[in-house]
Amino acid sequence: MALNFSVFRTRALTALIFAAVMLTGLLWNFWSFFVLFSIIHFGCWIEYQKLIGRMDPGYAQITIVHKYGAMIAGWCLMFFLTGDSYRIMNVPLHQIGHWAGLVIIISIPILEIIFWQKVNFKYLAISFLGLVYLSLSFALLTNLRSRFDSEFAGDLIGKMFVMLIVASIWINDTMAYLVGSFIGKTPLTKISPKKTWEGTIGGILLSIIVIGIIGYFTNADHDWQSIAQLMIIACIASVAGTFGDLLESKLKRMADVKDSGHIMPGHGGFLDRFDSLLIATPFVWLCIILFMK
Repeated sequence: MALNFSVFRTRALTALIFAAVMLTGLLWNFWSFFVLFSIIHFGCWIEYQKLIGRMDPGYAQITIVHKYGAMIAGWCLMFFLTGDSYRIMNVPLHQIGHWAGLVIIISIPILEIIFWQKVNFKYLAISFLGLVYLSLSFALLTNLRSRFDSEFAGDLIGKMFVMLIVASIWINDTMAYLVGSFIGKTPLTKISPKKTWEGTIGGILLSIIVIGIIGYFTNADHDWQSIAQLMIIACIASVAGTFGDLLESKLKRMADVKDSGHIMPGHGGFLDRFDSLLIATPFVWLCIILFMK
């Protein structure tokens, strides 16, 4: 697959703007992070519902209560997995998420029965899958961002873990594209014909190496155990992120669309940009909570 410089230039320019917005939201403070990923969360939900609606036209006709109730229930999950230190009018966000989420989930089928005299459990199940696929991932990312706050380190550790996941995916995506463009010859899968084994393996290895190098030069003590942990997270994020990319490609093929949306020239929509993050986050979260906390 030869490198298309015109496409690469468009992707690069868009990526610079995207990176500036992302870094501002990620690094400014918790609230900028939460607002940023709330917008991304709703953007992904809108595109998910459109994709499913193209696969099953009946889902495109779900009630307004179901459509927006599912999105807001997922947003409540993001509230629920925040730490105790984050509050609105002295009420912890996780309590707001807990009670509001329960009310919404219970209300959706009840309101459908009252106002539309029907409940389609098949479509409720599809929306539940959306909660797992989309909302749970963003909620776990929010949890990583907030759970490590401390009197001494502030929110530095939470920022580091989130940046590590995002950086690993960005490096993997970029390097996989470049390596695949120059030396890629062996197709990876029919789901995504442009992906090659050479690009995929090269992207994963280079992501691990780059994160290891960054870890070495930012670790004053050159603690090899800490550097190894960073490289393990980079490996998990890169591998799981690749599967996330393939999963979204499969959904698009089933919906018969090229991109999930058109918000970013050269990059497509929200799902196109964050598909890797959606699958990588739960696996990295498990690794950190079980083995590195």
